[in-house]
Formats: sequence, C-alpha cells, structure tokens
Amino acid sequence: MAPTYLQPPRPDRKPAKAREDRPLAGVLIMCGAVLFFTGIDSSAKWLILSGLPALQVVFARYAGHFLASLVVFLPREGLSAFRSRNPLLQFLRSALLLGSTALNFTALTYLPITVTTAIFFAGPIVVSLLSIPILGERVGIRRLMAVLVGFSGVLVVLQPWGAEFHPAMFLSLGAMSCASLYFVLTRLLAGTESNATSQLWSSGLATLVFLPFMLKVWIWPETITGYVVLTLIGTFGVLGHSLVTVAHRLADASVLAPVVYLQLLFATVAGVLLFATLPTLWTLVGALIIVGSGIYIWARERQLKK
Repeated sequence: MAPTYLQPPRPDRKPAKAREDRPLAGVLIMCGAVLFFTGIDSSAKWLILSGLPALQVVFARYAGHFLASLVVFLPREGLSAFRSRNPLLQFLRSALLLGSTALNFTALTYLPITVTTAIFFAGPIVVSLLSIPILGERVGIRRLMAVLVGFSGVLVVLQPWGAEFHPAMFLSLGAMSCASLYFVLTRLLAGTESNATSQLWSSGLATLVFLPFMLKVWIWPETITGYVVLTLIGTFGVLGHSLVTVAHRLADASVLAPVVYLQLLFATVAGVLLFATLPTLWTLVGALIIVGSGIYIWARERQLKK
C-alpha cells in the first residue's frame, strides 16, 4: 500500500471527485495536456527570442494561469476553492511546478526546443523510480534495466563528451526532475483535492513569488502578436494542467507517463514552423532509446496488473 501522507477530508469542504479506473479516457485527456504543454514551451521560446526577459515570461505564464483559474473556479466554488486539505503537499507540488518552469524557460534560451523535449523524455523513467517510495509501487530487475537503458539515451542526447554539449542541458535535467516529482504528487493528491484547489495553488504561488522581481524587468511587447502570445501562454497553462489533474484522477501515473513522448512530434512540428530548426541525428537517436525504455516500463506495468 502507498504511504499515508494525506489528511482526512474535512466536513466543511465539498468532496473532491474520487479516483477512477478509466485508463483510456485518462490517456486521451493526457494527450491534450501534452499538446498544450508544447504550446507553453513554444510560446515561451518565441517570447524570449523576441526580447522579453525569461523572468517576465515565467510570470506571464503563471499570472495568466492564475487569472483564468479565478474566472473559471471562483464563481462556482467561492473562496473555499483556495482551502487545501493537504497544504504541505500542495505547496510542495506547486513549488516543483514553479521550479520546473523556471529552469525549462531558462534552458530554452540556449537550447533548441527539440533538445529540451528529448531530455524531458526521461521523465517517465524518473516517475517510475519515484513511484516506489511515494506511491508504494514495487520495482523489479527488468524495470531497473530499462531505467539504465533510458539513462543511456539521455547521455546520447546530452553528449557531455562532444561539441554538441551545452551547460544549459543541466537546467533542462533539473526541470525534468522537478516535473517528474510534480506528476507523482499530482497522482498522490488525486481524489482528495479538487481541480480548482490544485490549479489555484500551483498558479497563485508562482504569481506571488515572481511579482516583486518581475516589476523590475517588465518590458511591454512591441507587436500585437507579442501581446497575443503573452496572453496565450497562461491560457495554455491552465488548460494543460487542468487536463493533467483530471487524467491522473482517471489513470495511474505509470500508465500516463509515456504519453509525454507525443511531445517529440509536437515539438518537431513547432520547431520547423516557428523556429526553422530540425532535431539533430543524436537528438533523435537518444529520444528513440528513451522512448523505447519508457514504453517497455509501461508495457511491463500493464502486464503485471493483468
């Protein structure tokens, strides 16, 4: 059984929707989330390349997310939507998402979007490892071997021994680690916290943290397109993470984790259309190794459950 981290529900709160075993629906919803995540990364890179500070882009992503959440959830649930049954875990989950975004946006300043996406493909492997102590799952020798193979794929992408290596890749690795733990905690909180509470906490905390610093670096976009993209990045955030919360209520984290591999397709299309960049051969080879490892872990989990 999973360790007990959660507090019992309080009678003054509307109960959150319980977990369900609907993996197909969860996977389809997660596909939509991954599409919106690609929209976040593409918008961030476009805004940074257009001259906006990375700190401002991070703030815009969360401020837009927070404002959209207020508009959607407050009329239905009122101020009680802010009240968490598990404030410590909710705070940690929100901080991890904030850290992942800040590291990822900074990495995008120096790296192609296809490289950061490929590094993020190690996330399902990390999720599988973290699910052991946090979600109480068991791991065997086959999964450990698959994890090692996946790690070799990360090394192929990073190429720390070659000219393609860039120190910003460490930022992307940190972002991937934070995101993996964020997804595990999302599953842990599923069924006890409402979607409204999760969205308000994750976006509100980041907005408050970055507000004092953002005021010193704020630059208004020079074009109408810049204003549109600055608005869209927050919209992509609230849509993507709302779908993630719903998906993790319907399916296990290990089932949903490999869905992020769709982002290679989405990122490649975005890189070609928006930035005229193609993935390198080593990026594709490493990504295929990581994808194969993650798919094996996923298939093995499904077989064991049957």
